[in-house]
Amino acid sequence: MTAALDVGLFIATLACILANAFEVIAKAVSARFVVRNSAEVGLDLRWIPYLAVVEGSGVAGLVLGLFGRPLFGLAAALGLVLFFVGAVLAHVRARVFHTLGFPMAFLLLAVAAGGYFGRSLA
Repeated sequence: MTAALDVGLFIATLACILANAFEVIAKAVSARFVVRNSAEVGLDLRWIPYLAVVEGSGVAGLVLGLFGRPLFGLAAALGLVLFFVGAVLAHVRARVFHTLGFPMAFLLLAVAAGGYFGRSLA
């Protein structure tokens, strides 16, 4: 059971890295879905590049964690958890529920990544 959990958390961590890297690129090029969603939740569009940097830092920390720096991975995962808690709250505050599944999924992936690095440190 423990090996299966470790493999599952590892796969979720890889998925977290890939999903967030995709989002960073989408934010960097001001993809239409990013601009539309940001406007719907009331986020000023000038914040998008800053959010991309924060999210990209999370991706970098997760990658560092996989390459032998589990404390960086854990810190990055926790940072992404906070980032996506904020995104979920922004959606709820703005009553934008039709896209709430996306930040929720990213939040769950970040929690799983935190679990992966937390287990590797234990």
